[in-house]
Amino acid sequence: MVVGLSTSSTYPESTAHAFAYAAEVGYDAVEVMVGIDALSQQVSAVEQLAQHHDVPVCAVHAPCLLFTQAVWGLEPWGKLERSAEMARALGADVVVVHPPFRWQREYARDFVDGIAALEESSGIAFAVENMYPWKATPRKGTTRGMEVYAPGWDPSAENYANTTIDLSHAAIAGSDPIAMADRLGSRLRHLHLTDGTGSAKDEHLVPGRGVMGAADLLRHLAGQGFEGHVVLEINTRKAADRDARLADLAESLAFAREHLAVREV
Repeated sequence: MVVGLSTSSTYPESTAHAFAYAAEVGYDAVEVMVGIDALSQQVSAVEQLAQHHDVPVCAVHAPCLLFTQAVWGLEPWGKLERSAEMARALGADVVVVHPPFRWQREYARDFVDGIAALEESSGIAFAVENMYPWKATPRKGTTRGMEVYAPGWDPSAENYANTTIDLSHAAIAGSDPIAMADRLGSRLRHLHLTDGTGSAKDEHLVPGRGVMGAADLLRHLAGQGFEGHVVLEINTRKAADRDARLADLAESLAFAREHLAVREV
């Protein structure tokens, strides 16, 4: 299995820094988060980084976050087509994509069939990622969830050929990642390895620092013969300095390799 590093893991440092960290720590590959960093939007620049550091690109994350809505224009299908073009040019075989927001009604209505059509035309796997209900606390400390994704936040409920599990998102949703992986079976193509405590915040902790049983999931996937990508997508924004960020990235890689090497009995 390829163990990669998401460029979002080194934010607010740049995409260029992410490649340098990946090479220094020893990651197998990089997942490029197409975002507000202009370099991440340029195929030629990313290609040069991959060649310079001798670290290939395994996946491209389409710009579908709230704060990247304007990246590559406002038309969602056009953004996915450009993501596939970038992936193909860089030798990556996966585009990670979030399900539409409910207010993107036309996009959401055709999303499942449209993703299948894009996969057929591009030859790239569009791995739809699990999300979560947005939580609100209206009165007296009670919490309720708001459904903001359509057709839904759980990709195992839809007929996608390829999917992504993100452990931080699973923590917010209260999902059992092993049960979700079993429901998805061979349709699980990609893993965002991280962690969470179950709070309403999308924490993206170093794996093993939360409650999601990241080690158990890795051993389970290894035992099932999982052959997809395992990509570390952690939050290092609170790292005190470069050495602290480097330590988090190294700890995450060591965690992944340790538990992928041990099959669940």
